[in-house]
Amino acid sequence: MKTTTRVAVIGGGVVGCSVLYHLTKLGWSDVMLIERSDLTSGSTWHAAGGFHTLNGDTNMAALQGYTIRLYKELEAITGMSCGLHHVGGVTLADNAERMDMLIAERAKHRYMGLDTEIVGPDEIARIAPVTNLEGIIGGLYDPLDGHLDPSGTTHAYARAAKMGGATIETHCMVRETTQRADGTWDVVTDKGTIHAEHVVNAAGLWAREVGAMAGVYFPLHPMEHQYIVTGDVPLILEMAADGREHPHVMDPAGESYLRQEGRGLCIGFYEQPCRPWAVDGTPWSFGQDLLPDDFDKIEDSIAFAYRRFPALESAGVKSVIHGPFTFAPDGNPLVGPVPGMRNYWSACAVMAGFSQGGGVGLMLAQWMVEGETERDTFAMDCARFGDWITPGYTRPKVIENYQKRFSVAYPNEELPAARPFRQTPMYDIFDGMGAVWGAQYGLEVVNYFAQDDEPRFETPSFRRSNAFDATAREVAAVRNAVGINETQNFGKYLVTGPGARDWLDRIMAGRIPKPGRLSLTPMLSPKGRLMGDFTVSCLNDDTFQLTASYGAQAFHMRWFEQHEGPGVTVENVSDRLTGFQIAGPRARDVLADCTRADISQMRFMDVRQITVGMVDCLVQRVSYTGDLGFELYCDPMAQRALWQTLWQAGQPHGMRPFGMRAMMSLRLDKLFGSWAREFSPDYTAAETGMDRFIQWTKPADFIGRDAAQAERDAGPARRLLHFTVDATDADVVAYEPIWLDDAVVGFCTSGGYSHHTGTSIAYGFVPVDRITDDLEVEIEILGQRHAARRLLQPLFDTDGARMRG
Repeated sequence: MKTTTRVAVIGGGVVGCSVLYHLTKLGWSDVMLIERSDLTSGSTWHAAGGFHTLNGDTNMAALQGYTIRLYKELEAITGMSCGLHHVGGVTLADNAERMDMLIAERAKHRYMGLDTEIVGPDEIARIAPVTNLEGIIGGLYDPLDGHLDPSGTTHAYARAAKMGGATIETHCMVRETTQRADGTWDVVTDKGTIHAEHVVNAAGLWAREVGAMAGVYFPLHPMEHQYIVTGDVPLILEMAADGREHPHVMDPAGESYLRQEGRGLCIGFYEQPCRPWAVDGTPWSFGQDLLPDDFDKIEDSIAFAYRRFPALESAGVKSVIHGPFTFAPDGNPLVGPVPGMRNYWSACAVMAGFSQGGGVGLMLAQWMVEGETERDTFAMDCARFGDWITPGYTRPKVIENYQKRFSVAYPNEELPAARPFRQTPMYDIFDGMGAVWGAQYGLEVVNYFAQDDEPRFETPSFRRSNAFDATAREVAAVRNAVGINETQNFGKYLVTGPGARDWLDRIMAGRIPKPGRLSLTPMLSPKGRLMGDFTVSCLNDDTFQLTASYGAQAFHMRWFEQHEGPGVTVENVSDRLTGFQIAGPRARDVLADCTRADISQMRFMDVRQITVGMVDCLVQRVSYTGDLGFELYCDPMAQRALWQTLWQAGQPHGMRPFGMRAMMSLRLDKLFGSWAREFSPDYTAAETGMDRFIQWTKPADFIGRDAAQAERDAGPARRLLHFTVDATDADVVAYEPIWLDDAVVGFCTSGGYSHHTGTSIAYGFVPVDRITDDLEVEIEILGQRHAARRLLQPLFDTDGARMRG
C-alpha cells in the first residue's frame, strides 16, 4: 500500500470515485481512494440508479446536466458500460400550484439550454401509457431523464481514475485522521498510515464518523428509503416488443417515482411516516446490507400508486429494496473546503449520487486544483451551515426535507421544522407585536408584522401573497415617517491589528476608509468573481468593522482564513453585536431625541460611537432602504433597553416596525442589488456594476485585480439592467427568461413589487450588444410574457438628496 499521496479520498461510493476521477482529469495523478469494504458499499450499491436534471437551483440543475452527459464520456474512456437508459421522464401536476412550479422550472431551462417541455394530459398518455391521468392537468417532460447500473457506473469512474494515475485501496479501514503542524494529514488505517496533503471525506453513510475523527460535525443524517420491483407487466412487454422502453414518471401527489425495470416496473416512495436511521451513528459493520422490509410505512403510498399506475397491482411484488441514504437539512450535498480546517474537504450528503455525483466531483476537483469553481456552488457548499448547527437541529430538518421531497417549492415558503431555534432578545417583543417569522442561517427573522385579525402565516404562493398589504403598510411607514427593524441579520466581522488596513487593502477591491467613515467594496476571487459585497467601517487606524450577508458567515470566514495576513486578527462578531436600523424622513429626529450627541452634522457614510439612551452604540449613517437612515449596533444584553429608548422616542414621529419583506421592496426603489441574487461568485464586478466601487488607483495588489482590469479593458459581455414590468398578480422572483425579438437573450436575478411606486421591478442580465437606453423586452413570468422597459435611474430619491441629506 502507498504511504504518501497528494489526496486521500475516504469512501468508495459513486461520489468518492467521481472525485478521484475528476482530480486526475484536472491533472493531479498522485491521488488515492481508501474504501473500508468493496466499491459501492453503503448506499451506492442499492440505489435505484435514476438520474434527472430537474432542480430548483439553476447551478445544481446545470451540474446534474453535466453528470448525465458525462456517462457516455466515461464509457468511451474506459470501454465499460454504465448501463445507460435515456428514456426521458415526465413530472406530473395535479393542481394549479404544481403546474405553476413546473412552468417556472421550464422557463429557467430556456436559457440553460435544457430541452424540456410542458405537456398536457393527451401527450402524457402517449409518453407514459402506464399512467392513470384522472386529475392530471399537465406535466414537465425531460428527454435527458433515465437510469443506469449503479455498480457499473461506479466502477467506470474508478477505472477512468486509475487510467489517470489514481490508486484505489479497498478493504482498508480508516481509524484516525490526524493533522500535522504543516497542515498535512496522517490517515491511519488498519493497513498502515498514509501521509496526505489533502483529505476528502466522501464516506457517505459514515461521513459523520469519519468527520468526528478530525473533530468536524457534518450536518447530515441517514434516512430509510424503500422501493419495490414488480413482476412482468403486460404493457411493458408490449412496448418491448416494439423496441420501446417506458419513461420515468414522477408523481408528486403520490410522493413516488416510477421507471421500467426489465419486464416490470420499479417504484420508490418518499412517504410521510418516514424514519431516520442510525440516529446515534452508522455501525461500521454495515456494508452491502439492506434493512428489513417495512410495508407498513408505505401502505398509503402503495394504495395511491395502485390508483395512479393500475398495472402495479396486478403485477405483484418481485423484490423489495430497503436501505439508508443520507440527506443534509436542505437536501443538497455538502461539498467544499470545510470551514475552520486546512486541507480538509467534504463530498458528503449526496443523496442523488447518480444525478449529482459527476457535478460534485467536478466542482470539488476544480476547487482543489484551481482554487475556485467555474460557477457559484453555494447551494451545495458545506459553508452554508455554520457552527451553530447541531444534530438536534439536523435530524428534524432532514425528516422534513424527506417528507417534502416532492412538495411544491414556493419562493416565499417558510418551513416549520426545528423552529424557533436561534432568537434575539427581541423575539418575544416582536412576537407580541404580530411578527410573522422567517429563518436565515438558523436565526428567526421578522418577515412582516400582521395587525389585528390578519393571519400570522404567509400563504405560500408563486403569486403575490397575503403579506402584500402588510408589506405595503410597512413600506409606507418608512417612506413617510420612520421605520425600525433589527440589524442582527447582518454578518459582522471585527478586523484589528497594525496590519489591518494593509490586509483589507489586499482582500477588498474597493477603498478602505479613514477613521470615522465607511465605504462599500466588492471582494473578488483571483478570477475576478464576486466573493462578497461589504460595508467597511473604520473605527480607528487599527480597528475596522465589516458588514455583509448574515447567511454567508462561514463562507466569508473561510475566505478570510485562507488569505490570512501578518499583524491582523479577524473575528466573526455577528452574534456579539446586534441592534436596529431606523430609516425614513423622521429618522434623524428620532435619534436626536435619544442622545446628547450632536448628530445634525453626521454625514452620509459617517461612523460614530454614540450613547443612545443608556446604551453605547456604534452608529452608521447608512441604510439599505435607500432612505435617510442609521444603523445602530450594540451589545445584545443591552438591545432591549435600546429598543425601549428608540420606540418611545419614535412614537411622536410615527415610528412603525418593518420586516424583510418591506426591506426587499424598499431596496427595489433605489435599484440596490442583493447578495446571492445580483451578487454571487457567478458574476463579476463589471457585469453587475460593482466595479464602480473598485479603487483602481490604490497601490495594493488586491485579489482579483488582474482579472478585473482585463475585464474592464475588454468590457463585459453582459450587464445587469433594471426594468419595470407590466405584471399583474405575480412578480419576478429569479431566473425568469428575458425575451427580445422572440428569442431568450438573458435572465432575471431578482425582482418584486415596489410598493412605494406601485411598480413591478425586475433585475436581469442582457448581452451588451443588445443594450440601448430605451430597451424594451419581455419577461416570462409563470409561462406568460410581460412587457418590460429599461430603467436608467432609481424610482425614488433619484438624485440621492434624501439618502445623503
